[in-house]
Amino acid sequence: MKSPFRLPWTASGGGSGVPAGQAVEAKAAGGFAIFASDGAARWSGRSYGALARAGFMRNPVAHRAVRLVAEAAASVPWLAYEGDAEASGHPALPLLAQPNARQAGPDFFEALYGHLMLSGNTYVEPLVLGDRLRELHLLRPDRVSVVEGRDGWITAYDYRAGNVTRRLPAEAGSGLSLLHLKLFHPLDDHTGFPPLSAAGAALDLHNAAGEWNKALLDNSARPSGALVYQPKEGGNLSADQYERLKAELESGYSGAVNAGRPLLLEGGLDWKSMGLSPKDMDFIAAKNAAARDIALAVGVPPMLIGIPGDNTYANYQEANRAFYRLTVVPLLVRTGASLSAWLSQAYGGTLRLEPDLDTIAGLSAERDALWARVGAADFLTDEEKRQAVGY
Repeated sequence: MKSPFRLPWTASGGGSGVPAGQAVEAKAAGGFAIFASDGAARWSGRSYGALARAGFMRNPVAHRAVRLVAEAAASVPWLAYEGDAEASGHPALPLLAQPNARQAGPDFFEALYGHLMLSGNTYVEPLVLGDRLRELHLLRPDRVSVVEGRDGWITAYDYRAGNVTRRLPAEAGSGLSLLHLKLFHPLDDHTGFPPLSAAGAALDLHNAAGEWNKALLDNSARPSGALVYQPKEGGNLSADQYERLKAELESGYSGAVNAGRPLLLEGGLDWKSMGLSPKDMDFIAAKNAAARDIALAVGVPPMLIGIPGDNTYANYQEANRAFYRLTVVPLLVRTGASLSAWLSQAYGGTLRLEPDLDTIAGLSAERDALWARVGAADFLTDEEKRQAVGY
């Protein structure tokens, strides 16, 4: 009869015939051994719900990085321009300051940027009453699906809330349609790619390291290895003993929940540790490396989150300035451009929304340097100097 087990030193790649997550057994002439194995790596999903649960709601680094970007961008007020003239009394400004009755401006834009970080997409639904734009509402990205036409272009959006589905046209004719903001996706024409998804492997590694450490602390024991049966007078385990031992190992000593659980051995059984100790695996260094990848994917300098071992920036002030200049300001500019074109349809004329960068404390050093250079330019008039600094 052909043996159902494959010797571990003869198994190769995916041809071992052993499903991922199961133990690998081998029978030898001098005894019996069971090699504990975790199998292939298992990754969490990359959908909005999976990233929200495994990242924002479970991982402290991802949570802080996403909130840092969203809160920093949401705290910057908007300026309205019609042509080259600033329109401080434009009706779009009060709407952006209070988009709806349940959300103020910072709350609304924090959720908007959070959707972009976790989904790569943001959907803004306008509420128009009597030919006047009254409110703006955000739709949760995982409830919105794109409806394509025969030509491949978007014709509508389906929004599902419970058992109710509403179809929102992509083009509302003379009215105002749904606004879809999205980040660049190289493989999708209609939806965006979430930045946090690029750090999916680092996110899973960071979460798994925390779970493994917690399981080891709970069980207060050693990592897994090999269980070797070498009786003094020869012979092997009986079929019943073998099946019982195999079942006990699979049900009681495998997986992260049972990591480090004490193993009870009977006569003739010897435990040979084959796993790496927490010191050898260097969990702290691995978690810090994964944390850096998560922060960099979202666009936050690791120094701002307190991750050790990162000396990219000379000091905290330089890292904060790079955060605003390389992450927050580009996000504000692209959001303002989309809102400008969209709201121009509602109010008529040409509306241009720009973030008020003078209110950002992190860019005060750049602003002081600009004012010093412009102020020293004697060949410019006062009006030209005001225009050069944005007034």
